[in-house]
Amino acid sequence: MSPAEQAKFIRDAIPSGGLFAGLEWKISPTPFPLGENLAKEIESLGRVLLQFYRATNLLYRKSVEGKQPEWVARWLDLGKPRELIELQRSVAFKNEIPRVIRPDILLTENGFSITELDSVPGGIGLTGWLNQTYAAINYQPSTINLLGGADGMIRGFESIFGDAKQVQIIVSEEAKTYRPEMEWLAEQMKNSEFRIQNSEFMDFKDGDSVYRFFELFDLPNVPNAKRIFELARDKKIRVTPPPKPMFEEKMLFALLWNRNLHNFWRQELGESFLARLKKIIPCTWLVDPTPLPPHAAIPELNLTDWQQLKTLSQKERDLILKVSGFSENAWGARGVFLGSDLSQADWSAAVDAALKNFETSPSVLQRFEKPKTVEAGWFDFAKNEIVPMKGRVRLCPYYFVAGDGDAARPQLGGILATIVPADKKIVHGMADAVLAPCSV
Repeated sequence: MSPAEQAKFIRDAIPSGGLFAGLEWKISPTPFPLGENLAKEIESLGRVLLQFYRATNLLYRKSVEGKQPEWVARWLDLGKPRELIELQRSVAFKNEIPRVIRPDILLTENGFSITELDSVPGGIGLTGWLNQTYAAINYQPSTINLLGGADGMIRGFESIFGDAKQVQIIVSEEAKTYRPEMEWLAEQMKNSEFRIQNSEFMDFKDGDSVYRFFELFDLPNVPNAKRIFELARDKKIRVTPPPKPMFEEKMLFALLWNRNLHNFWRQELGESFLARLKKIIPCTWLVDPTPLPPHAAIPELNLTDWQQLKTLSQKERDLILKVSGFSENAWGARGVFLGSDLSQADWSAAVDAALKNFETSPSVLQRFEKPKTVEAGWFDFAKNEIVPMKGRVRLCPYYFVAGDGDAARPQLGGILATIVPADKKIVHGMADAVLAPCSV
């Protein structure tokens, strides 16, 4: 195929119902290429991130028990309703962690940075469709190797439910944008036991597995959530991700960087995994307005009061301020403020809001690692030509955790590349973005 034929093949393969409700993207005729070393490093990250989730889970439990600092659980419980805290602490979910792990990775001049982890990620069906569609194209040279292969996303998603006879995928109204991709995904399964349901569905059977495609902040708008969690707590069904809001908090990275917890992380992660995570996770702080002693300062920032954050010059504000979690503003590009891109007044207002809302909706501050510029291209169907584009890229690898306990293993299903024009400061899905699978 010529590039034009490749692009048209991809466009024509889009399901009639689409993959995202009302969202479009630009089509690249070829996958986004990664170097072999980068591909290997990302592939091996699944083990590290799984261990990080396990360690985080243990840290919270030990904090509740008084065997680790009490402020860990207090921070992670901020703004959560009592019933959700009780579920998070329930013995039934003691060792449960999300079975889909998706980091957001920015390629930078110095390598790459993981800016956050998403435990309820969109894009599973989309990435599965991209891999399947691009794999059907006979590229020359034939050395193009799609990461995850044609069906890695499909088989990976299927694997997280073990031997469940029926899987109910609950898509809330808040997440309805992603319903088409999940419908496509369910249709690809070897059997027909995967069902897409809305938040009114109640006909759960003993032995069912449930995939929770709704954020925990949205529970008041998900009528069947209470029923799902009760059945899961009573071991009649299984649910993933578990009802543990801690895994939807960006402050997990602030805990990783907190010097008071260094010995815990070293013990639970090991020197190698800890060093690797600190190399690729930018320094992160929880914006806690609790006054410091006169002789104390916030590490790395050398500020003695969060109010001083507002006085930094634009050059000093290569910092991202964002809502940590449990909020309608904590996903997508909402609730994200890049200090160097804002006026002093707007930056000050964002800092004031973060401090004011700490008890109900805490925020984190993170070093901004500027994404490097990459060469990409997309096919203009009106002009019938490839349009070159300098862009910035976010990689989203999807790791699927199959098996239980010590036997659990993460498997890379595929990697979604989102490439936005170079003048965009924050990389996220948009009409101007190129979406493509990744290859070696």
